[in-house]
Amino acid sequence: MEEKILSTTPIYSGRVVTLNIHTVHLPDGNQAQREIIQHSGAVAIVALDSDQNVLLVRQFRLGASKILLEIPAGALEPNEAPETCAVRELREETGYRPLNLIYMGGLYAAPGYTTEYVHLFFTNTIEPAPLAQDADEFLEVTRLPLLEALKLIDEGDINDSKTVIGLLRVARRLGIA
Repeated sequence: MEEKILSTTPIYSGRVVTLNIHTVHLPDGNQAQREIIQHSGAVAIVALDSDQNVLLVRQFRLGASKILLEIPAGALEPNEAPETCAVRELREETGYRPLNLIYMGGLYAAPGYTTEYVHLFFTNTIEPAPLAQDADEFLEVTRLPLLEALKLIDEGDINDSKTVIGLLRVARRLGIA
């Protein structure tokens, strides 16, 4: 069932992604082309405060053409450990530092066309420790009770994949779902 890359044609290389067209050898002997976006990977973190509120961020996402409600997340820097990135992103996006960090596995964002793998983390102990936001990010931090956030998933109001998966994994870990 595996495909073997026969050749690669670079199409675009940017700050965040690289697009290549791969010619692949298929299991049946035929060839096909695959458009694959190379991505360094990312982290996302579900952060609960002492009142079991989850810290979420609202931000406009051009790909969705609307404002989404998401868990804090961000791309890995070259050679950066996912744990280091998770701490940095939570501080930049919410102004809080995790005092404990639990790895919850990860997910492929869209394996049909991108290599992006998102590492998921959970913390239930945070303290104020803000870092400056990225210059091109405009975020609004929102706190919601975890149960309310889960209800927003069911209602279709939270529909970002990393957020849905992260919140559901935390709910299962806590015995809520």
